[in-house]
Amino acid sequence: MKFFAAGLTLVNIATIAGLLLGILGGGLDGGFAGLALFLGVVAAIVAWMGTAPFAARKIVSRQPQPPLPKSKRARRRMKLPPEVVATPRPPWHFWAWAVGIVFMMFAVRSFCWLLWADGNHWKIQSPNNLGDLSLHITYIKYFANGVPLWPDNPIHLLSSLRYPAGVDLFNSLLLLQHIDLISGLVWTGLLGSAATFYGFYRWGGPFGVAGFLFNGGLAGYEFFKKFQFADYQADKIAWKSIPLAMFVTQRGLLYAIPAGLLLLLHWRRKYYPLAAAENPGAQRGLIPWWVEWSIYATMPLFHVHTFLALSAVLACWLLIGTWEMRKQIALLLAAAFVPASAIVWMITDHFQAKSILAWAPGWVQSDPSFAGPLLEFWFVKIPWALGFWIYNFGLMLPAMIALVGVVGWRTWRDFFPAPTFTPAPDCDRAPDRETPITITITSTSPSTIAERLFPSPAFAFVMPAAAIFVFALFVKTAPWGWDNTKLIVWAYFIALPFLWRELIARWPLPVRAGVCFVLFASGFVSLLGGLAVGSPGFDIANRTEVDAVATVVRKLPIQARFAAFPTYNHLLLLNGRKVVLGYPGHLWTQGLEYGTVEQQLRALMLGAPDWRERARALHTRYLFWGEEETRAYGSSSQPWRGKAAVVATGFWGTIYDLESRARAAGQ
Repeated sequence: MKFFAAGLTLVNIATIAGLLLGILGGGLDGGFAGLALFLGVVAAIVAWMGTAPFAARKIVSRQPQPPLPKSKRARRRMKLPPEVVATPRPPWHFWAWAVGIVFMMFAVRSFCWLLWADGNHWKIQSPNNLGDLSLHITYIKYFANGVPLWPDNPIHLLSSLRYPAGVDLFNSLLLLQHIDLISGLVWTGLLGSAATFYGFYRWGGPFGVAGFLFNGGLAGYEFFKKFQFADYQADKIAWKSIPLAMFVTQRGLLYAIPAGLLLLLHWRRKYYPLAAAENPGAQRGLIPWWVEWSIYATMPLFHVHTFLALSAVLACWLLIGTWEMRKQIALLLAAAFVPASAIVWMITDHFQAKSILAWAPGWVQSDPSFAGPLLEFWFVKIPWALGFWIYNFGLMLPAMIALVGVVGWRTWRDFFPAPTFTPAPDCDRAPDRETPITITITSTSPSTIAERLFPSPAFAFVMPAAAIFVFALFVKTAPWGWDNTKLIVWAYFIALPFLWRELIARWPLPVRAGVCFVLFASGFVSLLGGLAVGSPGFDIANRTEVDAVATVVRKLPIQARFAAFPTYNHLLLLNGRKVVLGYPGHLWTQGLEYGTVEQQLRALMLGAPDWRERARALHTRYLFWGEEETRAYGSSSQPWRGKAAVVATGFWGTIYDLESRARAAGQ
């Protein structure tokens, strides 16, 4: 636990320090990057010293107990009273090793082959990562180029950067310290995977790790028809494989998931201890307060949806917690308000980004791109309104609904206990009359609500998880409805350990085994199939062209913006340079309007008569003409040829300076 908290603190403090130094100094350089990483290391050491070890807690009776004998055999023969529980750290069992090995296979295959050089080509493992990884490379190189922070958007003309790029900013610090791009990406992925595995293992045990690795519904059962491992959740499925579709592609989750789990572990220890004798509401928890505050307050820089999910949990506890608990949560929220608001203000273009919240019941049920096959059972066709949920989630959704019902019923039972019937004392019994009965009904006052709900961590975590899930099903938080998955996964993560403890673990062994098989078999098939062992990979760019363009543009102003064809892996973007428009898919998911600018850019590239005026209107000085531009604008008259100065030319294309006249021949 000490190294877990220290590693996350290093990333957090180094990134925030780099951001502040970049703002004060007008951009990052090698000196600022080294100082930021040094401050992160110092903070990590302090966090390591202040973090409590994760050890099973003891429930100790207040009554004095005889000392335990030193002999293990003698201790086994002793009959300890139920209130004295010896809690050594349990050894790893078979399933812990099993999920650990699968997690290691996934991490090594996914991140050691995240981006690699094959001759003159850069390649990646997954085609789903072509656009995402290209965008992350753009941001990493963009920050490392020394642009003033918080910078203009490199893929849109009229906005500042609207993306929680904390992990990319951290990778840029490594790049400025001469850790090459591929090594930085690989090691960040591997260490983030190790932290994620540890966080899930501490949060939910092997069941929690399996829930992360093998989420899925019914799609993976196609294996029993084809007997072939493949990612059956890649197409036409909304509930995709979390490791393949989110963890590898969305690099912010490399930090956000383990950091969120650390906070959940800390809050569970702090606010919901195992025994009431542990002084409820006044526990220290696992990490120092400053670590808790810094991770929570800066979470929007790394992943906004994780911040929303954690805030929803805290908001629910403000309603059901004790007075001491509410006071501590209110203090945390108040202290985090200013830094969190400042970060949100920064990554939303000073709150100018239009609201993306919209009423959209049903998640992506009505989206044709997620219309899977119609389900039939015993020749009965299931309506798609129901079949969508069955096919995507399988048994997991009914199990979660059952968990909410069981936890709610148990809480209700404890909250409103049944009346007790006892004989009335000191009453003479008459032969012809029944014995008098005293009915005792325990009343519930508002002051006892928190005391009764407090000892139940299941209620405290499952109910906020259910609220997050319901909210995500009805309110769209991004232009693309599928992005609500970023909230749904946190409802899923929070409920996983309680699904096991409160429900599945209480069933007989054969039932437990069968339920776990149904829950995870489909995801297991999809995960192994998605690793694509033996695949030659997919080309993302030509290394020689990228390096050649890097040499040329290094001499041009950092703030200069280029007119070029809008695609995700353009040579300029892979060198961290600004273009008029980037890939339209990225622009749309960030809620950016680009239709008018796209029309103006197209007119410029096709050689409109007023091309100089259009270039000035687009704040564009340089024009890039290469293979992509030739293919997209083949009918262009290219009027700038012979009229605009040529900055550089080569096998990769030509860069024109639209504000400088071409030199006459012989000059």
